[in-house]
Amino acid sequence: MTGASLYSRDEAALSALQKLRFFPLAVARGEGCYLIEEDGRRLLDLSASWGAASLGHGHPALRDAIDGALAVQAGASILSGTNAIAVELAETLLRLTPGDGDRRVWLGHSGSDANETVARVVPAATKRPRMMAFSGAYHGGTQGSMAVSGHSAQDGVAKEDGLTLVPYPDPFRPFNGDASGQALLDYIEHLLETSCPGEEVACFFMEPIQADGGLIVPPPGFLGGLAKLCARYGILTVCDEVKVGLARTGSLHCYMHEGFTPDILVLGKGLGGGLPVSAVIGPAWVMDHAPAFSMQTLHGNPVCAAAALAVLKTIGTEHLSHAARVTGDALQGHILTGAQSVPEIGDVRGRGLAVGVELVDPSTNAPDADLARKTVYRAWQLGAVFYYVGMQSNVLELTPPLTLTAQQAEEGAALLLTAVQDACAGLVSDADVAPFAGW
Repeated sequence: MTGASLYSRDEAALSALQKLRFFPLAVARGEGCYLIEEDGRRLLDLSASWGAASLGHGHPALRDAIDGALAVQAGASILSGTNAIAVELAETLLRLTPGDGDRRVWLGHSGSDANETVARVVPAATKRPRMMAFSGAYHGGTQGSMAVSGHSAQDGVAKEDGLTLVPYPDPFRPFNGDASGQALLDYIEHLLETSCPGEEVACFFMEPIQADGGLIVPPPGFLGGLAKLCARYGILTVCDEVKVGLARTGSLHCYMHEGFTPDILVLGKGLGGGLPVSAVIGPAWVMDHAPAFSMQTLHGNPVCAAAALAVLKTIGTEHLSHAARVTGDALQGHILTGAQSVPEIGDVRGRGLAVGVELVDPSTNAPDADLARKTVYRAWQLGAVFYYVGMQSNVLELTPPLTLTAQQAEEGAALLLTAVQDACAGLVSDADVAPFAGW
């Protein structure tokens, strides 16, 4: 393959089973909030690999932490022996996460294995056979995490026998026309009183912003009301913050915007700043249910744990929660201003540096997946990287590094708006996007 492009080498060597392509992106290296292709072209990274590269690319704090952990590598696991860095990470997460009573931390590789662990252990510990979650939720890509998800990208995957899915509260497309969410709360309460008896429900999986379902921000007070309803029936609240947690929304934890504290918190993606690490924080009586209940060899790897500690420390020392709130407000503001002259932008929503831009047919307000597909392709041509999400694949998702500057936010908004307009003008053909199925 000498002389072949990186993208063609990828196609020849890597399995399609793990590919989700939107355009022919082939990255040679990264630098801060930019990705650099093999020909040297710089692209503004407004995705951060779906939020995983939380500190951007090559952050000095992350490099130093990884180098230090490798230099004195304390084994590779906590499976059959502990290590100081993994223990410190668990202690730090407990300190940074509010909660009552005795609690424990489980360390994993990804949001998928973390959510699967919760889905297995909570019914076992509570001896309750049912669970609830939202339609549109994407809790992971393993069998167990897909079994408690409700995203259209996973149609055909077997669900847990005791799973009940309910609509997510979407103020732009509200349940029964009620943007406040009260009608949906009433519906959930009715289910708990009838077909899904509350005393049989172990937990309710929820996202404080539904990420892959369309970057949907719930109406004020909804999740707090849902948490009170769950508490009435002894149902544990499980908050999946894999994509939107850890400073992204302007608070350290996204649920802090919603006026409640979940029983169980799930973290992943940005926790490792690009290295594979996840965490579950929950009550000891659940997390200590049984020894060796959910384990993989490299869980608690000290190099990944060191990366996570560096991320948590940098969020504090660089005040990244505040920065995400300020820069995110600016990013949304620039998009909203430009959207006034782009009728195909139906809604702009989000918190901090988690922003969704819903594209529609302006004559009907129907989701426009074709426009989203062509917009992200055109943005890549113009020099920006972001993708689309949503049950109808029509919502542009922006989850850039937490280190995004105000100038980069303005640049990114301009690129996004131009990409939408260019796609509307037909500058991207069907043939251009045909090789990229997205999801």
